[in-house]
Amino acid sequence: MSPVRERDSVGSLEDLHDAATRMTGLDDFGADEHLEPLQVLLHSYAHSAGLTGVGNTMVRSFLRGALAARLMSEAGFAQHPGHTAVPVERPVFVTGIQRSGTTMMQRLLHADPAAQGLEMWLTQLPQPRPPRETWEADPVYAMLRDGFEQHHVENPELAGIHYMSAETVEECWQLLRQSLTTAAYPALAHLPEYAAWLRQADWVPAYARYRRNLQLIGLNDPGRRWVLKNPSHLDALDALMAVFPDALVVQTHRDPVTCVGSACSLAATTTRGWSEVFVGERLGRDVLASLSREAEVFAEARGRYDAAQFVDVAYDDLVGDPVGTVRGVHDAFDLPWDDDVASAVAEEHRRSREGPRAPRHHYDLADYGLTAEQVRAAF
Repeated sequence: MSPVRERDSVGSLEDLHDAATRMTGLDDFGADEHLEPLQVLLHSYAHSAGLTGVGNTMVRSFLRGALAARLMSEAGFAQHPGHTAVPVERPVFVTGIQRSGTTMMQRLLHADPAAQGLEMWLTQLPQPRPPRETWEADPVYAMLRDGFEQHHVENPELAGIHYMSAETVEECWQLLRQSLTTAAYPALAHLPEYAAWLRQADWVPAYARYRRNLQLIGLNDPGRRWVLKNPSHLDALDALMAVFPDALVVQTHRDPVTCVGSACSLAATTTRGWSEVFVGERLGRDVLASLSREAEVFAEARGRYDAAQFVDVAYDDLVGDPVGTVRGVHDAFDLPWDDDVASAVAEEHRRSREGPRAPRHHYDLADYGLTAEQVRAAF
């Protein structure tokens, strides 16, 4: 693998827009709700993140990719005006603090043949979902497939922490990033200014655009139920419910000591070599503050909505009886269940325990300056 080019900065707002245009050949970014958060984010990266040359390159790639996806969505909206009539009814949102089982929960719920989710490659190239048998011939899909396969070979420890591929369903922050409004950025860097902006931001425009993307991507599958997942939905339940008033929300729960240690390890592994600041104790303090605050904010907001729209899942129950736990969610929300669904869920669980997808994760809170007592006190 060739070494990553080192840059002396992430770039300016104008420069990033120009780079996304060069990348896609498109120049219509749509509305401007993304400009303020992008400006705040760029300031925070420059002022506080302590990025290395490699870090600048990686962050620039992420931001350029977000703007390129935004351009692709705008082109898709224009090309398929009928997307605005596509219903998004009773979508299922899986959320919970990082590392509490949200990925497992989503992928098991998505195994239902009646469900649809956000495949990674379609978050990068938003378009009406093509027939599955055509994906291999798509150059973007092929590029992402090969890139993930190489990444897993070179970073097997990351594959064991959170496995990704072009065709697997992925976190829906990949759509929220089009509005540059997502907790994914401070999860991977020390960004106090942006995190403060995010706490007081109006997330509704970001979720409104997110909904349009669901309508676009699901244009060819209007009868299938959306199953979506993002830990940072904890930050923005009011906006989510404003845009999706009939949403069904699954909240996963796990010992926060385990979650915080695992989240620290994931952040450290993902960003190794990117920053001189977001390491060790600083990383630990940031992760603990973020996760504990999200849990508190969500608990307060949840009380404002119909309890029948929420169901709680304990991590130990999910691991111990995955099929029974998924059936419990279906029963709670009055969703169809039969032998075909049960078999599909069991098969997804079996495949998730094999090969590069098999969980492998070792970590120690002490590496991040934290103790179990500190974590329990924060929660």
